[in-house]
Amino acid sequence: MHPETPRPPAGRPLYTPQERQRRDATVWTLVQGVLAPVQFLVFLVSLVLVLRFLATGEGQAAATASVVVKTLTLYAIMVTGSIWEKVVFGRYLFAPAFYWEDVFSMLVLALHTAYLVALATGALDARGLMLLALAAYATYVINAGQFIYKLRMARLQGRAATPVAPKAEGLA
Repeated sequence: MHPETPRPPAGRPLYTPQERQRRDATVWTLVQGVLAPVQFLVFLVSLVLVLRFLATGEGQAAATASVVVKTLTLYAIMVTGSIWEKVVFGRYLFAPAFYWEDVFSMLVLALHTAYLVALATGALDARGLMLLALAAYATYVINAGQFIYKLRMARLQGRAATPVAPKAEGLA
């Protein structure tokens, strides 16, 4: 027996009114709203450092440190995001509304963690580490795109759910 993949029914809003209320009331929404752009900024700086090292062979220590910092910010956003998901949807991961984003997040985490393991064990040389970092970063970009899409969808659904006040006669 193969369990069906949980997903919101077609046409179902991303959030029920109760989930939207919990989302808007929890501090974890603000935490996610702060951590997401911080992580993206760390990613951009690290990407430049990694590409610089791959192109010139210079700046290995800075590139390595930046990937470690990027990975730590990823862990922070994943832990706090799991808490957010528990508060809003009642489960730490794989809520139907964010099921595929969470599945792909596991790949992102696995690649970033593989980088740390390879760094700690010496399993890869510096170039191999940086190529692994780029693979991890590629998955991060895709995953960030998934979440941005959902954020946009939630905003559009929120606008559609908010009743618009009728215009006063003659004030158009």
